[in-house]
Amino acid sequence: MNFISICSGIEAASVAFEPLGWKAIGFSEIEPFPCAVLAHHYPDVPNFGDMTKFREWPESVFANADAIVGGPPCQAFSIAGLRNGLEDARGNLTLVYVELINHADLIRYKHGKPPVITIYENVPGLFSDKTGAFGCFLGSLAGEDGALVPPGGRWTDAGCVFGPQRTIAWRVVDAQFFGVAQRRRRVFVVASARAGFDPAAVLFEFDGVRRDIAPSREAGEEVTPTIRAGATNGSPGHGQRSGDSRDELIVPVASTGSISHYLNAGGSAGAKWPADIAPTLNAHFGEKQGLEDQHINGGAGLFVLHGTQVRRLTVEECEFLQGFPRGYSKIPWRKKPADDCPDGPRYKSLGNSMCTNVMAFIGSRIDAAVNAEKTTKKVSA
Repeated sequence: MNFISICSGIEAASVAFEPLGWKAIGFSEIEPFPCAVLAHHYPDVPNFGDMTKFREWPESVFANADAIVGGPPCQAFSIAGLRNGLEDARGNLTLVYVELINHADLIRYKHGKPPVITIYENVPGLFSDKTGAFGCFLGSLAGEDGALVPPGGRWTDAGCVFGPQRTIAWRVVDAQFFGVAQRRRRVFVVASARAGFDPAAVLFEFDGVRRDIAPSREAGEEVTPTIRAGATNGSPGHGQRSGDSRDELIVPVASTGSISHYLNAGGSAGAKWPADIAPTLNAHFGEKQGLEDQHINGGAGLFVLHGTQVRRLTVEECEFLQGFPRGYSKIPWRKKPADDCPDGPRYKSLGNSMCTNVMAFIGSRIDAAVNAEKTTKKVSA
């Protein structure tokens, strides 16, 4: 599949989707350092810059895009951004994102191709935004005349909308269930007007009775590579810690049965952590660390308890926490070689990125759903 990445950042989508054979055919990023990362790793993929100017992009890009992936800036819906929502220009980019998808579908229809599949990511603060951002987003995406209103007055952590224009599914997913050592809850939305494509089949699991399992705090014997949180009243992750909406990595220190059994589980790619990662991050499966489970957040920095000492996480550790290859963000920058690349912009870009392990899971489920759609068409024929 070909895809366009919106608000690309350092391109978690390309890292996640490359093993699936997906190919990025266009980026949209304006921040200088992430743009440099994109140019370094993907020199042949055009970066169209400002997403609000999508009508100026080549028609061929939209015609050839099977999917559109994006996470418009989430600061407008986060605690750190004071939750100004759609009153914030960054929040309004969410509605621009919908206009871009509509534009792509019109072009795809013109060229006799099926509508795009879209993947959207944001912070859970989107649900409680005072401007009703999530309802506006769903209503616009579904093709309704106005904003949608949640039954009971609040949005659940999972749901579906069957609109006149698109079918939509959303779910809150926590990165800690995908082989990375961090709690990072994010809202993922999958939608499409594509006939026979079911977004619910991508985000939900229907292989038996749905479970209501909170994150394990006892040493276990296995790690499930899919979402371990079940659902209560249609809300996966019921009973989980609410998490923090700030765009940064939140790393629990390994303790007895805390996160040790999530590490070295291989994640989506089966990669092992290097030996020189801090012991608190490199805990072996089921190993007891004898430390209290806690979060050490030093404002602009990320810190971890290493023995009796507190130190900042290295950039390489943060790369692994987000599922990136080691040294991925270490690039030539401002006329200096990669070895002199400063840590500051690397930390920031990693904190603003998506977790590649989660994206890889969603991409694989989309592949399965599209293949099922093709099989159904062949049988019908």
